[in-house]
Amino acid sequence: MNRGQVWGAAAGAAGAAVTGVAVGVAARKRSQIAAERRRLATQLAEIEPGPGSGPVSEASSVTADDGVRLSCEEVEAPGGNPSLTVVLVHGFALDRRTWHFQRRSLPMLTDPSVRLVLYDQRSHGRSERAPRESCTIEQLGHDLDAVIRALAPEGPLVLVGHSMGGMTIMALAEQNPALFAERVAGVALVSTSAGEVASGGLSGTLLSRHNPLTRVVGLAARLQPKLVEGVRKAAGDVIWAITRSFAYGDRNVAPCLVDLVDEMISANAVDALTDFADTVGSHNRVAALPALATCELLVAAGDADRVIPFSHSDVIAAELPDVTLVRFDGVGHLPMLEQPAAMDEALVDLLRRSAVRSAPNGLRRRA
Repeated sequence: MNRGQVWGAAAGAAGAAVTGVAVGVAARKRSQIAAERRRLATQLAEIEPGPGSGPVSEASSVTADDGVRLSCEEVEAPGGNPSLTVVLVHGFALDRRTWHFQRRSLPMLTDPSVRLVLYDQRSHGRSERAPRESCTIEQLGHDLDAVIRALAPEGPLVLVGHSMGGMTIMALAEQNPALFAERVAGVALVSTSAGEVASGGLSGTLLSRHNPLTRVVGLAARLQPKLVEGVRKAAGDVIWAITRSFAYGDRNVAPCLVDLVDEMISANAVDALTDFADTVGSHNRVAALPALATCELLVAAGDADRVIPFSHSDVIAAELPDVTLVRFDGVGHLPMLEQPAAMDEALVDLLRRSAVRSAPNGLRRRA
């Protein structure tokens, strides 16, 4: 299976394509998968705590430049006066709960102290459903800019993007390179790509308008949303297993973490997800990467990622000077959930370097 087909299959797990695939196998697979879910839950319940509450946050919303409401969340540093504002940007088919562990750990830092800003991308999570024509990575870049202007209008920034969230940061760098030269002290690109996501050919990926399954399911979801969502719900155990396979490298990952991803995906309408098919498949922003060169840089991914292979991180790192490239052995597409301690370690290193660079007497910006 080529990279484009892998990405398409994962997108299917996120919604449209999996709905079509799951119908054919649900009857003979559901009981087997349900039994395995119960077994894993019993086996791991005592050693893997489930997601719980974290630091107190303040909910807010930002209106994008085209009027779409973006659901946001702010977590202040204890005592106030943070050294950095960290903006966390989630990926395709997910929402800001992607950063569950980092939302709990990063605000506890004292060296440096950080303030977090999280938000749900348009048509994802609690944000407003956007018109189909606005579901582009270019627009996501403008949305990120709107969030920064509203919730972090001054002071040094660190931008952290996962998957499509990393693409969003690249789009912002393409649109507003001055922001990166003047305010963005650090950037983390996690499990993402600068282009050629569907390198096997757009017709070979399910996440593409050129694939007939994506077109048919997307049309059906718009015309008969209740029917398509009903089928997706009926095939829930099958989709759960596919989600585990594509989201995580460890087959025995705690079921609560698979449940979390499954809940994020299920919260999004199928046709809302297929609206992003064109933009992810055609994303190509290698030319925007030099705008990041004035920042402290982290590129990180798992080498068992079946959605965006680690080779895409190699390509990004090769285009940037002095980048820290982190490879998580045996980890899948969601290292921040699968290996949160290792992900936090890499992020804390980035934050400390960024704080030094942004301090008044810190290092000079890279030329």
